[in-house]
Amino acid sequence: MDLSSRSQPKARFSTRLDEQNFLNLAVWEGKTDPTAEVIVVQLRRRTGDEWETVGRLAVYRSSDGEYSKLPERRREETAQTG
Repeated sequence: MDLSSRSQPKARFSTRLDEQNFLNLAVWEGKTDPTAEVIVVQLRRRTGDEWETVGRLAVYRSSDGEYSKLPERRREETAQTG
């Protein structure tokens, strides 16, 4: 998938915690239900020229307002999507 075809989050916020660590929050439209949302919080660390995801939490909000934690991603998926 090239970058031009990637979807964009509905909202994105970020704050720098210290010299290497950033806390990010993104809200994405649901893939099968556009009225649902996926809320993702990530702690990212910069080491040299590389970014590493140190921690990640993803929550699904259904169209009827129910929340549920999404399962952890496998390491390969995290590395590929950054």
